[in-house]
Amino acid sequence: MIEKFRTYADITDFLSIARRYFVNNFYDGMLTILGIILGFFISALRGSQHIIDSYLVILTGFATSISMLVSGLSGSYISEKAEQKKLKMELDKAMVLVEEAQKNEEDIKSENEEIEKAMITVNLNRKNEKKRRGIKNPRIKNKKEKTIQEKAERFASIIVSLVNGCAPFLGGIIPLIPFFLTEKANIYTFINSFLIIFVCIVLLGSFIGFISQESILKNILQMIAAFGITMVISILLLH
Repeated sequence: MIEKFRTYADITDFLSIARRYFVNNFYDGMLTILGIILGFFISALRGSQHIIDSYLVILTGFATSISMLVSGLSGSYISEKAEQKKLKMELDKAMVLVEEAQKNEEDIKSENEEIEKAMITVNLNRKNEKKRRGIKNPRIKNKKEKTIQEKAERFASIIVSLVNGCAPFLGGIIPLIPFFLTEKANIYTFINSFLIIFVCIVLLGSFIGFISQESILKNILQMIAAFGITMVISILLLH
């Protein structure tokens, strides 16, 4: 299994695609839930006791995370499968054009004659084989075995779609952890949730900086800036 995994990774390079999807969608999931939590936060501030039922936040956030999970799984699988199929068709077409450019008319003619002879021989052998086995149904066909390229593409589509769906789901669930720990959410519960999102953003920025071999601090500041802009705009609009 490990050798197959490495072979599929070399053919499709799905690890870099999955890594990119995970970072982007995990970040998107957190910012999506951040907007929801901010809405409840403003609602709690307007209340007399500055508290709100935690299950309301959990149900809303969990339902949103489930939607992102299903959307990511289905959308990514369909798109990645189409892209891999398109790439394979382009490669096959390019290979055919190269082969045709290298052949002259005499070679093509001789190959066609040999192919026709081979096909006649194969058909006769199949007919004789069917007669010996007593096969009368012409609709029965041997199942075409998939190539290593096709297997790698299918495996890559599955892995990428799982990452694309699970990343925003995790990004949406993790900030809800403080609300699972209390029945009534107060101001400190929301602050803890915001701190969790902030820490996750710092870790993502560090990871991106490490992978790209760029300034870690620069990537962290860029993500924190987006985090701050989201909070400011949401608070202004909601308040």
